[in-house]
Amino acid sequence: MQGNGQETEKKLAHGESERIYKGNSQLRIEDFIFPYGKLDPENDWVKLSALVPSETAEERYAAQFVNNGLPSHPVRMALGALLIQRRLNCNDKWLVKHMGENPYLQYFIGMKEYGSCPFGASTLVAFRKRFSEEDLAAILEASIPKPETEQTDDSDDGNDPPNSGTLILDAICCPADIAYPQDINLLNQVREKAEKTVEELCEQTGRKKLRMYRRRARKDHLRLPKSKKCNARAIRSAIRKQLQYIRRDIGYVVKFVQNGAKLSKKQAERLNIVTTVYDQQRIMMESRKHSIPQRIVSLTQLWDRPIVRGKTRANTEFGAKQHISLVDGYARIQRLSFEPYSEAEGFWKAVYRYHDCYGRWPERSLADKIYRSRQTLAFCKEHGTRLSGPALGKPPKNPDLTRLEKKQEYQDSCGRNIVEGVFGTGRTAYGLDRVMARLPETAFCVIGVALLLMNLTNPWGGGLPCFLFCSCSLICGSYGVHPI
Repeated sequence: MQGNGQETEKKLAHGESERIYKGNSQLRIEDFIFPYGKLDPENDWVKLSALVPSETAEERYAAQFVNNGLPSHPVRMALGALLIQRRLNCNDKWLVKHMGENPYLQYFIGMKEYGSCPFGASTLVAFRKRFSEEDLAAILEASIPKPETEQTDDSDDGNDPPNSGTLILDAICCPADIAYPQDINLLNQVREKAEKTVEELCEQTGRKKLRMYRRRARKDHLRLPKSKKCNARAIRSAIRKQLQYIRRDIGYVVKFVQNGAKLSKKQAERLNIVTTVYDQQRIMMESRKHSIPQRIVSLTQLWDRPIVRGKTRANTEFGAKQHISLVDGYARIQRLSFEPYSEAEGFWKAVYRYHDCYGRWPERSLADKIYRSRQTLAFCKEHGTRLSGPALGKPPKNPDLTRLEKKQEYQDSCGRNIVEGVFGTGRTAYGLDRVMARLPETAFCVIGVALLLMNLTNPWGGGLPCFLFCSCSLICGSYGVHPI
């Protein structure tokens, strides 16, 4: 024990600090010291603070820290700040400003008295990194009320109870904050990075700058967007020219390396991106295709992939694709990835997860037509679950049965409106229409926190209704403080 203390003192003396975690118990509203009055216990932020699954969040959050070093921010402050940011849909700087002005926001993050914001804008990046995808999934599961266990006669025999409940499945893309990718613009950025690497190597080796025809390459790049009509032939010609410029620059770098020049870590990563994009664009141009596995569409966010959705608004979106399941209005993340995938593959996992949580199979599953494969229909028939959508094969000859099937299909389509409402709320109110996070782990955190907030404000499941929140009152300053 004495040795560990001496090592910690040496690390602190040399500027090396380790983080420790200090728990924060649940704060009562009567204990909050506010010099200008008392807080209203009926305020929406006060009610929401009681719905946050603090125990699960505390357990997952505290496991990241060690018990020697400087104390860290408690989980109520970290998770509460992220929830407030999703609800106000503001950036980090504006969140810090609102936190210093609103006493209810300070109570929500666990402050014991009114004062300035206890953290800066840059700390929110660390908060988002501290909640992994697994942590958010556990917190999201804890936010869903546990079903009441019912003992039936069938359970004694080892059989499952009768099917009940509705499982809703759907997927959506959360677009990232990137410019709409075009091949000619992407190749121009790659060419500039390759030219920068060649210039740096010339300075390192003391050689004269090599001829790279920068002005000509820039004119060739601008000629296409400036033209009034861009046909396929002009686009292929412009792409071919940019590929030639990039190939020559890569050849210069290869010669420098063969002559003994050493690339730094940053230069090696940059060259790896340049060669990858060059190979992908060359293969697509030669094969006359517009798709390739793991296609890079942005140099700032290399993990973003094209997600073909086929929607009227945008046929292709670029960002993380999330597949969720809804039960009584509460959402669970089935899969979240930047790579394109078919959401129909996760149907069996969602149904088995429903059985594990509720102890029975769902009575009906509401999903798109993409889920209605022969294997899925056979699985649903085996377990007595009805899958929404028209039946396969020819329609029945009896007109009464056809009328009943159409009526049932209409009712199922109306029942699926809940998941569309969840997606719409996430896009319009919680910033999922354009995820501003720059890293993949922080983007997952933003999506998970938004779903957590929607679970806490779930009007169908008895949570705090989302219409009680008024963004105007939160931002303008009508805090509802009662005089003493």
